[in-house]
Amino acid sequence: MNNEKKRKANLAYFGKWDAWSKKYKVKMVGAWSVSDEHVTFLVIEAPSLEAFQKLRMEPEARAVAATETVETKMVVNKEEIMKMLQKTK
Repeated sequence: MNNEKKRKANLAYFGKWDAWSKKYKVKMVGAWSVSDEHVTFLVIEAPSLEAFQKLRMEPEARAVAATETVETKMVVNKEEIMKMLQKTK
């Protein structure tokens, strides 16, 4: 599943989450892996795009990103969708 470099990067990355949660006010809602496809899905709740981007610039996050393809999708919850719909005409 992992070569040694990727294994160490992932251990450091996940080991930093408690500190990052406090520093950036982010929360990892969940993490799932499809081992045979080498794909990992993370659901992260952040107060802003800026907070998420700062987290992604941490050395441990950059080390993991260097070992895989990262795709980020921003989503909003139902409450936010309703607020946007009510503001637009």
